[in-house]
Amino acid sequence: MAVDGEKTGGDKKSWALCKMAFWLPTNASASSSASAPTSSFMSSNLCSGGHSANSVAAMAKSLLPTTRRLRLDPPNKLYFPYEPGKQVRSAIEIKNVSKSHVAFKFQTTAPKSCYMRPPGEVLAPGESLIATVFKFVEPPENDEKPEHQKSRVKFKIVSLKVNGQMEYIPEMFDEQKDQVSVEQILRVVFLDPEQPSEFMEKLSRQLAEADAALESRKKLPEATGPRVAAEGLVIDEWKERRERYLAQQQVEGIGSVL
Repeated sequence: MAVDGEKTGGDKKSWALCKMAFWLPTNASASSSASAPTSSFMSSNLCSGGHSANSVAAMAKSLLPTTRRLRLDPPNKLYFPYEPGKQVRSAIEIKNVSKSHVAFKFQTTAPKSCYMRPPGEVLAPGESLIATVFKFVEPPENDEKPEHQKSRVKFKIVSLKVNGQMEYIPEMFDEQKDQVSVEQILRVVFLDPEQPSEFMEKLSRQLAEADAALESRKKLPEATGPRVAAEGLVIDEWKERRERYLAQQQVEGIGSVL
């Protein structure tokens, strides 16, 4: 807010200075006429100074911290137990800390070896959930310790403000690209499952909570919630409805031709 106030004040001042340069008396003396080029030069510099002030204000505004819609726990890392040759899990709590409904979506640089559950969701103000992230751990090329192992895989969480509670549809992020914000880019950190640590304890606790939430979701009637497949992956209802709609349109099109 302070930046906007300074910007407005700077605009008013530059405009006032510019007007003073152009409001010279019409019956000025010859000496005044001779100095007109100098006055014009000064007025142009003053006006350009106003533009410089605007540029500085815009730059200062761009350096302000971005308002986050989501609070993440852990805030910027995904902890995985280091088990080479196996698929392991991590967990992250996502909470909507804004005053509006917010949709979020996971993205990864390795979609063939990683996936998230849920891959996206719409959260009401103050609502939170624990997402589970699955990753295949490649066998090491040497005998390095887990904490020395590095992964090039990265994850990203993006958010989008939506109007009220609605069904999550991934396409909404493509339709409103200008309104999408990057919440965080998450780095992969490996943990030794045989070595007790606060990170492993927290990860185990979050995974247990995520599993309990999934079991509760499975017990919901199909009419009140999304259907869950046997392997535990949530099937998006919008995709099924769209496929049924396209099939119906195709049948009707064939019927009209016949």
